[in-house]
Amino acid sequence: MSRLMLAGIAAVALAACATTNTTTPPKAQAQAAPSSTLAPAPPPMTPNDYSSPASWLCLPGTEGACGASEDATVLSANGATRVENFQPASNPSVDCFYVYPTVSLDPGVVSDMNPGPEERGVVQQQFARFGAVCRTFAPMYRQFTLTALAARMQGRELPAANVDPKLGYHDVVDAWNYYLAHYNNGRPFVLVGHSQGSGVLIQLIKNEIDGKPIEKQMLSAILMGSRVQVPIGKDVGGSFQSTPLCHASKQLGCVIAYASFRATVPPPANSRFGKAEGPGLEAACVNPAALGGGSGPAHAYLSKGGMFNGVDYTTDWVKGKTIDTPFVSMPGFLTARCEKNDVGTYLAITMHPDPKGRRTNDIKGDVVVLGQVQPDWGLHLLDANLFMGNLLDIVRSETKAYGAKKPGERLSALQK
Repeated sequence: MSRLMLAGIAAVALAACATTNTTTPPKAQAQAAPSSTLAPAPPPMTPNDYSSPASWLCLPGTEGACGASEDATVLSANGATRVENFQPASNPSVDCFYVYPTVSLDPGVVSDMNPGPEERGVVQQQFARFGAVCRTFAPMYRQFTLTALAARMQGRELPAANVDPKLGYHDVVDAWNYYLAHYNNGRPFVLVGHSQGSGVLIQLIKNEIDGKPIEKQMLSAILMGSRVQVPIGKDVGGSFQSTPLCHASKQLGCVIAYASFRATVPPPANSRFGKAEGPGLEAACVNPAALGGGSGPAHAYLSKGGMFNGVDYTTDWVKGKTIDTPFVSMPGFLTARCEKNDVGTYLAITMHPDPKGRRTNDIKGDVVVLGQVQPDWGLHLLDANLFMGNLLDIVRSETKAYGAKKPGERLSALQK
């Protein structure tokens, strides 16, 4: 299976979570109970044991998915290449807590707790590289599966009457509380999520962090492929009551949220991302390549590519050369800018080809179904890969800003 597709297998990502920021399962969203009848409560599920390393994809001191290779080949426009070997941080002062997107290929509506190649693969694409700046934590959770989403998109719902619509959220809260009790010890942290994972983290921030003492330890929340809501023209309100959007790399306690589209293919009317969810609201767009606004260079780490489900995502990265690393980086090729159209707010990705160069003049990552690109998804597959280098630089800057503050000053710094 292509690592590219595993990175965003949210390409068929839980659309319900991406658009409503909830963890309601497809069945519950598609068929509301009649007003005169109350649906029976689902049976309680046994909580996961997060004291067991088997319940985690990444956990300090254990061999896990975050140990996958993050080496990259850097491609210059003239065809020159060099290998950039990944170096994990030796003693990071910050923790990163990650919730992955819709990736499970398990047969039911809800996944089990046994990690498959899809869960391990998405960690390699979206999170393992954060090990360069922080300790990495990534719990397994019983998510709504890619199988259930595919069935729903084909008009055939899988049975979900006995599924707690908040099961995945409760799992992540349990993992979060275990992390706080056994690993945090007052350390600053960064939350990282994509698609369904971002939807879960939005609820976690609302219920467990926003406006509470723990928020003073949050450097930022990186909520990719989501529709975080803010009042039009404002930085706070909507999804969160005291947690603002980020506008500078040294700003603390803020949110980075965006959904990526090609600048040449903006969100169509049926877009799954970028839309407002109520009067006076808009979807947040924070550009990791230019937090202060405008356009900036996207420091991408793109998957080498391959085949998935009959779709060829293989790329001829450099004429006459073979790429042997899992990732490639192409300095100067991509820029990003937050834009608006009649549909909503989005992060527009512009490519800067060099017709005389030897490296590729395009990237692959659009969602393709039956040979047709699905513009309503944008570049959802690549939300994390496109800005991985920028996001790591932001965490580095936040870490330095946090460390420069005296303990008594950190709360006020986080609130600015």
